[in-house]
Amino acid sequence: MMDRDELMEAVRHALRGVIDPELGHDIVDLGFIYDISVDEGVAHIVMTATTSGCPAASFLKEGAANSALQVPGISAADVTMTFDPPWEPSMIVPEVRVLLGFAEVS
Repeated sequence: MMDRDELMEAVRHALRGVIDPELGHDIVDLGFIYDISVDEGVAHIVMTATTSGCPAASFLKEGAANSALQVPGISAADVTMTFDPPWEPSMIVPEVRVLLGFAEVS
């Protein structure tokens, strides 16, 4: 059986399968995942979307929950959407930021 840190990493890996339909990259690389914790088999995920009015927000939230539930040892997923702090392009991993055409911020 995996320990809590291994479960959190497994959940993070599973979340890479959730692709934002507008940006075409996974929610981890896009910086949408703010926090992952695991408590007694429940994955607690705090995430965001590009804007509070993002039409894909419920799709992404559902995708995150479904992906977490695929991890052995996870029996439930609690996904919280937040817009605090607001998402910004600087949260995207550098390699994907370049692919999406966001200029480096210095």
